[in-house]
Amino acid sequence: MARSPCDLRLLLLAAAAAFIYIQVRLFVTQSHYADRLAEAERSENQCTSQLKSLIDQVSMQQEKIVALEEMKMRQDEERAQLKILIQDLEKRSVQKLLNKNVVPVAAVVIMACNRPDYLQRTVESILKYQTSVASKFPLFISQDGTNGAVKKKALDYKQITYMQHVDLEPVRTERPGELTAYYKIAKHYKWALDELFIKHNFARVIILEDDMEIAPDFFDYFEAAAKLLDNDKTVMAVSSWNDNGQKQFVNDPKALYRSDFFPGLGWMLTKSTWIELSPKWPKAYWDDWVRLKEVHGNRQFIRPEICRTYNFGKHGSSLGQFFEQYLEPIKLNDVHIDWNSEDLSYLGEDKFLTKFGKEVANATPLHGSDAVLKAHNMAADVRIQYNDQEDFERIARQFGIFEEWKDGIPRTAYKGVVVFRYKSSPRRIFLVSPDSLRQLGV
Repeated sequence: MARSPCDLRLLLLAAAAAFIYIQVRLFVTQSHYADRLAEAERSENQCTSQLKSLIDQVSMQQEKIVALEEMKMRQDEERAQLKILIQDLEKRSVQKLLNKNVVPVAAVVIMACNRPDYLQRTVESILKYQTSVASKFPLFISQDGTNGAVKKKALDYKQITYMQHVDLEPVRTERPGELTAYYKIAKHYKWALDELFIKHNFARVIILEDDMEIAPDFFDYFEAAAKLLDNDKTVMAVSSWNDNGQKQFVNDPKALYRSDFFPGLGWMLTKSTWIELSPKWPKAYWDDWVRLKEVHGNRQFIRPEICRTYNFGKHGSSLGQFFEQYLEPIKLNDVHIDWNSEDLSYLGEDKFLTKFGKEVANATPLHGSDAVLKAHNMAADVRIQYNDQEDFERIARQFGIFEEWKDGIPRTAYKGVVVFRYKSSPRRIFLVSPDSLRQLGV
């Protein structure tokens, strides 16, 4: 059947409407994509601009890095030249202190850090007796750190060579809560002793701290002890200190002892011993490390009955530990002994073992829980046996001497025997372990 003209017109209108709709949609779509393209171009232009800015900044930073590297190189060169200059000045200072006709007995180093008032008191005490023997005992101050007041004080003394240890690396303790001071002290000690023994080639060094006064015969004592130290390889070091040197426990200024316990606090060692210790020096607590049996082996230490040093350092790294009870009452020797005229051959290992063994054997043995009370009523030397560390601490507490042990050794002990005077008298109290008499050959 033939379509009417009306139907054809309707179809044409519908087709025209569909075409117009499609064109409108195409236009809208093209406009949308054109907008997105324009946005993408703007973003690209922005990124390009930012990238150029970053490239410029990186270029500027690179220029700064190059400049800083050049500055660092110049500073390193200046530092190296300054180090050489300081070493040269230090060498000249040491040479000026040394008398070419006198071989030094030992270098004396005062270990300092941040206490200028303490340092002054220590130096003035030393100079009273060191000036006349300066060529035998050249004096050094080794400062740890950069405290300006300490450095100024040290440099005021023209007769003393100043050394400075500066370590800017952060301290890392091995256990939580530890004081970093003990790590710094150990590192300072190693540096200073390496300087004196290896760089300056001293045969012996005496180590003092910046809170000590010395006795009138301090230098004579160490000069005489140096011969013993050189000749007896069973002696690791000589000390001027007695842990039980409080006034009530000492009497004889000439009495010297061998000890299995390292006293420290004013002590002398040889270069050969330092060459042994330096490579394995601990990171901290160096004094307790020296007290380990694995470190000192079968060697002993020489100590006096009456101290040749007095420690006045109530404020320091140990925070005044034991000061009022044990350090403040220490008796500093005030009698001048001509040590070079004294016969110290009795301190040889075999002779001392025999001599000391006889003295212990001849002491009156006291037994029972009231042994300490009995000791108060005796007129002669006595010996009291302790069974173990706890028992020793109980007896020591009753007398008032040091209770502390390190690595199984009581302070001042020789073959397990701790000896001290009774109320400043010539009478001696011997505290002996269950194995002491056997070790002494009694």
